[in-house]
Amino acid sequence: MVLTMNPTNLPSIRQAFAEARRAPQPARHRDIAERLGLPEGCLVAAHAEAFDPAESPMRARRLRPDWPALVAALEPLGEVMALTRNASCVHEKLGVYRHASVQGQGHVGLVLGGEIDLRVFYGRWAHGFAVEETQTDGTLQQSLQFFDAQGVAIHKVFLKPHSDRAAFAALVERHADAQAEAALQPRPPAAPEPAREDAQVDVAAWRQAWAGMRDPHEFFGLMRRFGLQRTQALRLAGPAFARPVEVGAARQLLEQAAAAAVPIMVFVGNPGMIQIHTGPVHRVAVMGPWLNVLDAGFNLHLREDHIASAWWVSKPTEDGPVHSLELFDAAGETVAMFFGERKPGRPERADWQALVAALPPLAAAEALA
Repeated sequence: MVLTMNPTNLPSIRQAFAEARRAPQPARHRDIAERLGLPEGCLVAAHAEAFDPAESPMRARRLRPDWPALVAALEPLGEVMALTRNASCVHEKLGVYRHASVQGQGHVGLVLGGEIDLRVFYGRWAHGFAVEETQTDGTLQQSLQFFDAQGVAIHKVFLKPHSDRAAFAALVERHADAQAEAALQPRPPAAPEPAREDAQVDVAAWRQAWAGMRDPHEFFGLMRRFGLQRTQALRLAGPAFARPVEVGAARQLLEQAAAAAVPIMVFVGNPGMIQIHTGPVHRVAVMGPWLNVLDAGFNLHLREDHIASAWWVSKPTEDGPVHSLELFDAAGETVAMFFGERKPGRPERADWQALVAALPPLAAAEALA
């Protein structure tokens, strides 16, 4: 079934959602939307108008697009679950939204609350909803969900048993947008910038610039300066700074980090958000195509079959080199990045360096394919 997002179709969208959620194995929101030919944001928006509760177990209220103020108001909710994902990886963290701040004329934000560690790109945020859904066991799941202009999920905040539900209700009342329409009209995505041909790149200058880095955060600015895409930047860096490894390297890395109790950093993001876990991982489990971390305060769900390339990466800093494992899909989009736990002013941990040094290199024939 393929449905278009217009007011006359909203009841049909709700009906299809209800049927999928009440099935013996309820489908996830993202999967239901995909079956209907809709972005996930449209599925949620279809529930942001008055309707008979028998139609659907979900209800939604639109939120005003004052995103930095809304994120700054999350701390009174107490412990919640933060969820950030892309098409290939889901990152879930329990914690409190503390120390939210804004930079760059309000377009960039930080949340540095310890367990909840976020880099926020508000310029990509377009739609927000307060969502309530009655589960099949009768419990009420409450969340805040944010989407880009295409209706693709950027970030979600789920209440947990110890969350302050009265604070959640008060936040929704303060930030609700009574004037917005229920229907969400997704905008077409912007055309990607054309890739620069390798022959047009001054490779020697690029490698010199890489060698001159003193902070890993300089990397993005350097890529823009040279007009490079990320996988291209790694490919042209040379083996001293970046080398392809086997696409299954993430499994080895997580299993060995768990076995040796090596604390790591796991970055997962999309154009509107980067979410970071810092600390050890314990339970690593493979379920079908999914590589999972299933810990008390941190869950990771990674589609191994979506990984088209994996790279060992070394970036110079004032405190010595910093190494990472970086994963990409077939389109060259970042799936996830893994670093060793590190604090500014201190060199990288030797146990982390040993883990990444042991990653299996990609066979020469595959690297050239």
